[in-house]
Amino acid sequence: MKNKRARLQLIRDIIRRNVVGSQEELARYLALEKVFVTQATLSRDLKTLKTSKIATDGGGYMYIIPDANDLHDTMLKSGNAPLSGSSKVGFVSLDFSGNIAVIKTRNGYASGLAYDIDIAQTPEIIGTIAGANTVFAVLREGVTQEQATEVFSKFFPTSEDR
Repeated sequence: MKNKRARLQLIRDIIRRNVVGSQEELARYLALEKVFVTQATLSRDLKTLKTSKIATDGGGYMYIIPDANDLHDTMLKSGNAPLSGSSKVGFVSLDFSGNIAVIKTRNGYASGLAYDIDIAQTPEIIGTIAGANTVFAVLREGVTQEQATEVFSKFFPTSEDR
């Protein structure tokens, strides 16, 4: 397939419909569609799509496309849905230190959550930094913990939601 745009769309569709845990597995899905790519091309395509690899409850991994908003549906279809409502996005806990919110997640979920918070561009949150299981969110000066908790409740169940 010479058309990069069409190939990227096909990769998006494959990742949205299937639990894909490796580049080799993705290459097999592409081959079923008669699309043959090198590992280097596939790696560049995944980077272009800004994919992330997250842990599943089954102990494996899967690629996600951050703006797809269908991770939960994909995981449900695969039987790898989160364990409970409180781990809907892998959320574990929320704590504050000054104007920094510290959000703990299950391993592999922090970058997706940070992306969702950043893309929402709420005026209360200046920005985020994500590790594997922790998100630091910087609160704008004057934003209270209660206001921040209300903002975060749009992304994960806060203690008041449980």
